[in-house]
Amino acid sequence: MPNQKKTKIVATLGPATADREVMKQMIIEGVNVFRVNFSHANYENVEKTIKVIRELGKELNTTTAILADLQGPKLRVGMMKEEVIVHPGDTISFCTGEEFEGDSKKVYMNYDNFPKDVKKGERVLLDDGKLMFEVLKTDGKSEVKTKVIQGGPLRSRKGVNLPNTNISLPALTQKDKNDAIFAISQDVDWIALSFVRHAEDLKELQALIEAHTEHKIPIIAKIEKPEAVANIDKIVAYCDGLMVARGDLGVEVPAEEVPLIQKNLVLTAKRARIPVIIATQMMETMITSLTPTRAEVNDVANSVMDGADAVMLSGETSVGKYPIQVIQKMANICKQVENSELIHVPQEPPHVRTNRYITKSICYHAATMANEIDAKAICTLTNSGYTAFQISAWRPDAHILVFTSNHRILSRLNLLWGVKAFFYDKYVSTDETVEDVNVIARDRGFVKSGDYLINLAAMPIVDKGMVNTLRVSLVK
Repeated sequence: MPNQKKTKIVATLGPATADREVMKQMIIEGVNVFRVNFSHANYENVEKTIKVIRELGKELNTTTAILADLQGPKLRVGMMKEEVIVHPGDTISFCTGEEFEGDSKKVYMNYDNFPKDVKKGERVLLDDGKLMFEVLKTDGKSEVKTKVIQGGPLRSRKGVNLPNTNISLPALTQKDKNDAIFAISQDVDWIALSFVRHAEDLKELQALIEAHTEHKIPIIAKIEKPEAVANIDKIVAYCDGLMVARGDLGVEVPAEEVPLIQKNLVLTAKRARIPVIIATQMMETMITSLTPTRAEVNDVANSVMDGADAVMLSGETSVGKYPIQVIQKMANICKQVENSELIHVPQEPPHVRTNRYITKSICYHAATMANEIDAKAICTLTNSGYTAFQISAWRPDAHILVFTSNHRILSRLNLLWGVKAFFYDKYVSTDETVEDVNVIARDRGFVKSGDYLINLAAMPIVDKGMVNTLRVSLVK
């Protein structure tokens, strides 16, 4: 029986994973999705890396997905002349315009509208909230005077968060547009958009994708701003997945509010039947240590029990010392907890009668029926991947085996909880095709003789229409 975990692992690429052999071992140990972080990406390297991932896919007979993560409007301070330590009560000015080297009196800010957007009394947070300033006054053009509330070392190029300010920057900056066009040219499987605040941000990226390719590339909305949490219902309608980006989120809202926000976002994604990724600091100590802390193990386990589709590693795999070992540890935690009784899914059957109501209903019943009759696998044929999203969202105990002749969706489906996708293009008659995929499921070790298996298909099979048939087979 293939002892495979159902929760997917997303690993960020970086200097620590530039080696082909390291990537190969990571895939073997359980990486399902590689994330390219465009905050630090060089196109030439990305192109080479993507080529290697696809070659490894052929070699290992796997389909690892590629997620392009756009930086979004990341605010940063400029370079500093020397190490500056600021103390509570000090005043310091943030200046825009020509870039200059900062000192203990003034620092450069890369966001031109900053003096226009901020108001007196608002907070400016630096370096993941380690430093905190309060705005004393702004000249509305190029200088904002602030007072230090929480001090410490003020270092070059650190990120800035403005939790109370309504920023006039678009979520899709010029850099993001260029990066997105490059990512589309590389046929990535998913694109993530940072600092999403409104549904409009997603519509803009969608339009950009449509203008540059006739294929659909699904979008993941990264939730890391209080506005996004407030607008979540509208955002969910325009994206294909969510990422709970706890790093920036924990700076923008009080850190103690993040756990409940995380649980609510996972539930929201489940109800919308879209995948959700939990990200940031999951195994942070493993950047330099061979063992995670107990709290980190708990965090990963809790994310799995909350019902996340995927858990993500950032620095642990991009710059950490142990990129392969961290995957092993994470995969073990996932396997240990995902078969517990604690994973709950909001189990209301579909009732909104859209044109896909029948397909949705069949997928729902396949998942609940598989649990009732203890079917070991649900096999579905799909051309768009839609049924895979639907079945996965119900979290059945059975393996979810997806067969498709559409090469483009094979690796994309790798982000979805419990889904294994296979290339299959022999559509003859319904009976023969069902027999055929059942033999593949048995040969691959997902089911054995005497097991029940549920097949979903569209009849007539050659039309490749919407799923309209559920069939229970006994494995011979």
